[in-house]
Amino acid sequence: MNLNSRPWVALTLLCAATALSAYGCTSLKTPATADVAVSKAAVDNAASADAAEYAPIEMRLAREKLALANKALTNKDYELASQLANEARADARLAQGKANSAKAKAAADALDSDLRVLDEELQRTRK
Repeated sequence: MNLNSRPWVALTLLCAATALSAYGCTSLKTPATADVAVSKAAVDNAASADAAEYAPIEMRLAREKLALANKALTNKDYELASQLANEARADARLAQGKANSAKAKAAADALDSDLRVLDEELQRTRK
């Protein structure tokens, strides 16, 4: 079939290709936007868990990747935005886990110290 002899066929194909392209962009935008939002929440949660103090490298990486994900969203690079958002979320969760672990260790060490003092007091009263 010669497309030049039937201009409406060429126009129909062009319209269909444009519609599919627009659908593809829209279908990538929504998940990317959601990924960035979820990652922001993960970074905020890590920050409230004092991750900046206990896991500064991971927090810095999470914040940097989240900023890059937002920039990719602005540039309509939805695939990159999703990838960076997922990496930011992983870094934030690692940072939060390290912070929680460090706080738990500090609490356990304090409890050990208190038990040691009580044990010493008990030994002293028995003498």
